[in-house]
Amino acid sequence: MEIKASNKSGIKVKEIKAISRNLRTNSSCSDDSCCCGSKDNKTAQLTTYNINDPFITDEIVTDTGKVPQISTKLMMSDKLGALRVRFGINRMDYKVNPGIYAIGTPNKESLVLVTANYKLTFDTLRKELSGLNLWIVVLDTKGVNVWCAAGKGTFGTIELINRVSKTRLSEIVSHRTLILPQLGASGISAHEVTKNTGFKVIYGPVRAADIKTFINLELKATKEMRTVKFTTLDRLKLTPIEITNSLKPSITILAIMFLINLIAVNKFGITDFYSYIGTLLIGCLITPVLLPWIPGRAFALKGWTLGLLWAVFVVFINGWPTSESFGLLKGIGYLLALPSASAYFAMNFTGSSTYTSLSGVLKEMRAVIPPIVVTISLGALLLIVDCFIKI
Repeated sequence: MEIKASNKSGIKVKEIKAISRNLRTNSSCSDDSCCCGSKDNKTAQLTTYNINDPFITDEIVTDTGKVPQISTKLMMSDKLGALRVRFGINRMDYKVNPGIYAIGTPNKESLVLVTANYKLTFDTLRKELSGLNLWIVVLDTKGVNVWCAAGKGTFGTIELINRVSKTRLSEIVSHRTLILPQLGASGISAHEVTKNTGFKVIYGPVRAADIKTFINLELKATKEMRTVKFTTLDRLKLTPIEITNSLKPSITILAIMFLINLIAVNKFGITDFYSYIGTLLIGCLITPVLLPWIPGRAFALKGWTLGLLWAVFVVFINGWPTSESFGLLKGIGYLLALPSASAYFAMNFTGSSTYTSLSGVLKEMRAVIPPIVVTISLGALLLIVDCFIKI
């Protein structure tokens, strides 16, 4: 999958003009998010930071203020933090302050990279920059990664122009080039950035691991660097948060089963428990991992296909339709509810995938959510009736 740079339309012209005026008049320090002093104050902080933060190793003094120097080596706290957010723990607060940071000992001729303030993205970039001397401008994407923030508009033209102004980048470097991540191209109008800041936009590679090679090739990206692979390992890394997000509805479902068991004649048991857990794992784990090899285009269809195979397996190993303990209603209920439940869980993965666009996601949701709701409701109803009437 090759991602090409594009310019996003619908830019707020008035807001861009206001920021542009700030650039021309050097009044970008008029708010609290900018440096805390005059243009000549070398002790001002161009980025709000704590020198005691583990990833900050020192400070670099520029003509316009102090810039935090950051390490390219990830510490155990960084790795544990990444593991937590993979499971959705403290996900939306895992971010660094927007602003400008230094790798190594950059000077006025050093390159400028642009990234998001999601700390997992920030860490992924900095660990690939050992031995280099450059600047990193971090945009305020509200703790969202580059790919998603570009779609939401927070990794966008206005924020980039605004951040160039607030960091007084034109006074820190003598050149006029910004290197942006390729996956952020959909959120940026390059000509507007150049028009209002004087900085030319160059799109770097998809993967941070290719940054050094990209620089060595004099800022030229190969076709390989432009390709989004989304490998099995990439997909596997995204499954923990899918499983975590499914826990809340799962606890609700299990609680309802427990309450029904208090008055039911034929109680929910171990078969119902492992049937549901298997369905959850199929939708949240197995379908994403096997995504390219499952027939069909829609994520929900892929999840439904595997869910149906699982439902058929469960009912037949329990002796259906001849088993007296596993009745007709339960068998039909499983065949209706389990595939649709796995389809729903699998469909949620569209938000983590590079396989589809926002419009594609919305189109799929409109098409599949009504039948999913109907079949899960019918299946659940049959399973509840089976708790009181055996057929």
